[in-house]
Amino acid sequence: MRIIFSEIIIFLFLLLIQRFAYSEHTEKSLYYNGFKDHFLTTDGAAQVDLDTGVLRLTDLNKDSEQGHAFFSLPFPFKSNFSFSATFVFAVVSENGPNKLSGQGMAFVIAPQRLLPGSAPHEFLGLFNATSNGNSTNHVFAVELDGSYNLAFDEVKGPHLGIDINGLNSVNSTAPAYFTADGEKKPLNLTSTEPMQVWVDYDGIGKQIRVTLAPIDVSKPNVPLLLWTQDLSTIFLDTMFIGFAASTQGLRTYHYVLGWSFKIDDTARALNLSSLPEVPPLVPTTPPPPPSSPPKTSKNKGSLVIIVSAVVGSIIILLLLVIIGLCYLRKSNKTNTPERPASPPPVAGLRKFKYGDLEEATNMFKEEIGEGAFGTVYRGVLPNTEIQVAVKKVSRDAKYGSKQFMAEIDSLSKLRHRNLVHLYGYCEHEGQLLLVYDFMPNGSLDKFLYPKRNPLYCTLNWSQRFQIIKDVAAGLCYLHKGWEQVVIHRDIKSSNVLLDGQMNARLGDFGLAKLYDHGADSAPTSRVVGTLGYIAPEMHYGMPSTQTDVYAFGAFLLEVACGRRPNLVAERGLHLVDWVLSSAKENAILSTVDKKLGGEYAEEEMLLVLKLGLLCCRFDPTARPTIQKIVQYLSGDAAEADLRALQMTDAAPVRNIGGGNTSPVSGTYVGSTSSGNDPTPSRQSGSPSSVNEAGPSVVRNAFTR
Repeated sequence: MRIIFSEIIIFLFLLLIQRFAYSEHTEKSLYYNGFKDHFLTTDGAAQVDLDTGVLRLTDLNKDSEQGHAFFSLPFPFKSNFSFSATFVFAVVSENGPNKLSGQGMAFVIAPQRLLPGSAPHEFLGLFNATSNGNSTNHVFAVELDGSYNLAFDEVKGPHLGIDINGLNSVNSTAPAYFTADGEKKPLNLTSTEPMQVWVDYDGIGKQIRVTLAPIDVSKPNVPLLLWTQDLSTIFLDTMFIGFAASTQGLRTYHYVLGWSFKIDDTARALNLSSLPEVPPLVPTTPPPPPSSPPKTSKNKGSLVIIVSAVVGSIIILLLLVIIGLCYLRKSNKTNTPERPASPPPVAGLRKFKYGDLEEATNMFKEEIGEGAFGTVYRGVLPNTEIQVAVKKVSRDAKYGSKQFMAEIDSLSKLRHRNLVHLYGYCEHEGQLLLVYDFMPNGSLDKFLYPKRNPLYCTLNWSQRFQIIKDVAAGLCYLHKGWEQVVIHRDIKSSNVLLDGQMNARLGDFGLAKLYDHGADSAPTSRVVGTLGYIAPEMHYGMPSTQTDVYAFGAFLLEVACGRRPNLVAERGLHLVDWVLSSAKENAILSTVDKKLGGEYAEEEMLLVLKLGLLCCRFDPTARPTIQKIVQYLSGDAAEADLRALQMTDAAPVRNIGGGNTSPVSGTYVGSTSSGNDPTPSRQSGSPSSVNEAGPSVVRNAFTR
């Protein structure tokens, strides 16, 4: 007995030694050769397989998720410190080796474990649309991104990047390593093969070095990424270290097999031969069950009795359920209104519970806006600090359900810094809701017309000009930067939202229309949009990118002049006509918004006014493309192109009206058929056309 007890003690002692050989940590270092014995805090999809020692950050259960794994205790980061880290990772995509993967992972140093408030998808579980880029984040990360994102990435494809407080990497490049001969060899992050990363920071020289190599290659002498920056201004006195990962669209495993870290010294080398292996790809459909062994006649008799009893019970239970459902349906048929069918799930978007949105909005108490098809409320998502805007689609909106699904389908796929980000949606008892980014400063029209909104101030010209460029960039992405052409069809100041730094984002995609590049937009029998922004050809049902350009031109004039384009109800004239008539009298600057007090850059103002007229030409083919507009606004247009702004026939003078709503009531939804223009609405006492009145009368009609 004593011998057996001694053998057990020896066995446990050897096991303890083995554990410490694979996992060690001190106040300034940690060492994991596999994670069978770990001291990590995880959330989301992240978990440790204690049998194999593999740390898995994401899995194949969902095509949209995030996971975090952080060492549970903080590390001291003081001034002039240095640190060294190395880890072995592997990425396995459901598409197979060397194929496209869903987003990526990152090594992170942050002031909090698990990065509360972070978002999945392109945010890699590091930030969200509101926090991205904020200097208060105090986050350093090395991202291993498996896909290209137009809003953040400069490298078109998989890449490594050094991120400081945001996803716009300070330095990034395609995955590769340098051989001893100095040859640069490319690598594929989704090869399923383990790779090793080294991250070193020299606190004296303020230099960050990131090195990548296959697991069977020693650390290259030449780093893949090199960047000089003082991280002591980024880090706090104590910081947490760990990993983050996210997926979007494609289900992907992100694994970490080993990890070593040390402050003020070189990280201990991993024992590569003892690292756990990358788990084989588990099929998404379970294999067929193995055939049962033959049973004896006695077992067969017992099995028949058991199966008969179970089947009989199930049949009786089903009959009772059917009878109960029929009774309930009959009793509620006359009392319950018929509900519209629930929208199908949208890939890559979170479907919220209605109760969570009630809690987030405090029972929908704080109304922040009124959209074309519903009311918008401010909220804070439960258990997070993420502020959101929740849009309730009106139950009585004639096209509400269609517009709701159009907005979901469009916004769920679009990613750009100047477009509103959609978090998810909800369907509850026929009520449709959208949950998207909260813009603290609201819509642009509240700043352009502060008399109607006394809590808002007037924007100066530099702010207005930057907002114009932001909207142009977002519109360029819709027309040319995405996999399909997106026609917004409702560009106006109330659909331009401003974040905390007054950056503009284009929102409200309820009327958006998508079609493939190179394909013609299909004619429609409905005129949609807002009066004053609707291109003339839309009265014949011909939406295109150039109808968006027309609306953007009206928007340019609105921002410069501080007047709504659909002033027909007040003055009987179109804003475009007034600016054009003033231009013909060499008095175009007389149309500038008086609230600016004459303080503006004259060259920029003339550019915006003339560009607005050029965009509002009657002939769609005579309008510039959105790419050319961006070149004009950024100062990259050639001199020959600039001469196009010196036109005298920018747009015909017209009187705009018609539709099913008052011209100042908001979004216009009307119907036309080919060859039938909606009948213009006219004011008593106003001329039927500007040509009859003459340019002076037109300009004076708008002078207050």
